[in-house]
Amino acid sequence: MKLNVFVLFLLLVALLLSSSVVEVSAGLGCGKKCGVRCSKAGVKERCLKYCGICCVKCKGCVPSGTYGNKHECACYRSLKNSKGKPKCP
Repeated sequence: MKLNVFVLFLLLVALLLSSSVVEVSAGLGCGKKCGVRCSKAGVKERCLKYCGICCVKCKGCVPSGTYGNKHECACYRSLKNSKGKPKCP
């Protein structure tokens, strides 16, 4: 019984954290910027997810266009994943 309550609690916390990222990203205009950035992506959902995370961390900065131009946002360019590869699309 205690395990079920704990799992429910973790799910609730995850939901609250994910919704707060969405609210912040909307306030920065990340949805529209990432929509343009990911418009030609092969896996659009993944592109939008990581672009949104990067946009929030970089305070709304997303490079123009669908590819490249990362020189426009140093923060966006410098974010790396756990394997040392670029995190942001």
